[in-house]
Amino acid sequence: MQKSTENMLASYVDALHPIIYVNHFDFVVIDEMLRKIGNGVKFVEYNNALGIIDFDTKSPQMECTLEQFLKLVLDNGYEHETFIVLKDVHKELEDTKVIALLKRIAEDNLYRDDYHTTVFIISATTVIPHELENYITVFELPLPEEREIISIIKDFARDLEISISDNVLNNIALSFKGLNEFQIKQILNLAYQDGGYIDEDDKLLILKEKEQFIKKSGMLEIVNFRETIDDIGGLENLKDWLQRKAKVFSNLDSAMKFGVDVPKGIMIIGMPGCGKSLTAKATASLFEIPLVRLDVGRLLGKYVGESEQNMRKALKLSEAISPCVLWIDEIEKAFAGVGTDGGGSDVTTRLFGQFLTWMQEKENTVFIVATANDISRMPPEFLRKGRFDELFFVDLPNGEERRKIIDIHLKKRKKWNKDIDSIALIKETEGFNGADLEAVVKDTIERAYIEGIDTISTDDLIKSIRDTKSISSTLKEKIAQIKDTISKIDIKPASKADGRG
Repeated sequence: MQKSTENMLASYVDALHPIIYVNHFDFVVIDEMLRKIGNGVKFVEYNNALGIIDFDTKSPQMECTLEQFLKLVLDNGYEHETFIVLKDVHKELEDTKVIALLKRIAEDNLYRDDYHTTVFIISATTVIPHELENYITVFELPLPEEREIISIIKDFARDLEISISDNVLNNIALSFKGLNEFQIKQILNLAYQDGGYIDEDDKLLILKEKEQFIKKSGMLEIVNFRETIDDIGGLENLKDWLQRKAKVFSNLDSAMKFGVDVPKGIMIIGMPGCGKSLTAKATASLFEIPLVRLDVGRLLGKYVGESEQNMRKALKLSEAISPCVLWIDEIEKAFAGVGTDGGGSDVTTRLFGQFLTWMQEKENTVFIVATANDISRMPPEFLRKGRFDELFFVDLPNGEERRKIIDIHLKKRKKWNKDIDSIALIKETEGFNGADLEAVVKDTIERAYIEGIDTISTDDLIKSIRDTKSISSTLKEKIAQIKDTISKIDIKPASKADGRG
């Protein structure tokens, strides 16, 4: 990978790309790459904290502003082929004078045969002013592939004279996917310091360290949960499907060697309050992997290309913590306005296209759970087979599912008893969703506490049921619209068809 990356960077220089924006945090890695492609080139470096510094020794030479520095080195390209290396100057790229100077250098490099200067902007934060958009090439270092990760681990083990079995090597290499070489070595050092060896248990350490990257980024949210698959009342088709995928995830290395595809994800469409969000949490619990939520609204930025860059970072971050469940709640709202003209809609359309491409091409262990209430405005290409492994429709719970949901909430609060008449409750709760049923149980228990009653009866529950307005009555038109949309697409029911009620 390293050699091909250097070749790509060198080809950009040869093709007269005047400003190359290297999106990376590790200056040492980038400096080494620039040295290799810049043999015989004059280097001039500016660091936001230190001013002008010597590229080779890194010793400070003169404090000055970026504007002053660019004026000093503006004409270097006439005498020598020059690499101008600017580090952590993303905030200065809002300065109109800095923009004008960079534009002058870029134009001289493109249009003057006797001028040879390439500007490298190196920062983990990408800011592209509109005026420089056509002159800047964003360059990102690809992450190590599995064989390269194995090589890094083997080199580490060889240096410390420790042995790692092939089985452990392959499994932890999968866990390291999505991390860069620096991060892999950091975690290997931590694992070695902790026990003096590397084994299967270190997968938990890798996972814990990956969570740190999520917390520091602010682009994804780690969701803590206690829900399990047993907390879902009904949805047997969906649960059976997830349990099959869980077996693949828990034995990923052997499953892949056998020829099984890595599960991509699932889309759950249906009524509000019917367990879609609960299913996302239960999936992460069943797979025994972290749950991270993507909020597309958080990614929108004010600069040209910033939103798209944030989307790339968020998706890369999800890959870094993989295997994980990436949950996009109410995805129809996240990508509202796709395909329409103007302003924010254009940005949303580009983000949507970017996300679709990533979904189609991804070969990582990020399992997507997308949930939606109303997909009538979603582009049809999003629902095409191949994006997700399966699409499920979650309808209002049938009679048997309503009984199970009531039982789950009563047992969770230690108020279930064998004298409760399930048949009577099923008849009274026609058209209720899971959230309605939970509210009924909570209200009944609260009343019992206030009235000093120890045991919940069927009549107590029915009283609360009759005081509760179900979703079927409050959102009657919306439910009819959702069902009409669902009837026009090929989608599996999440529930089995033999429920009573």
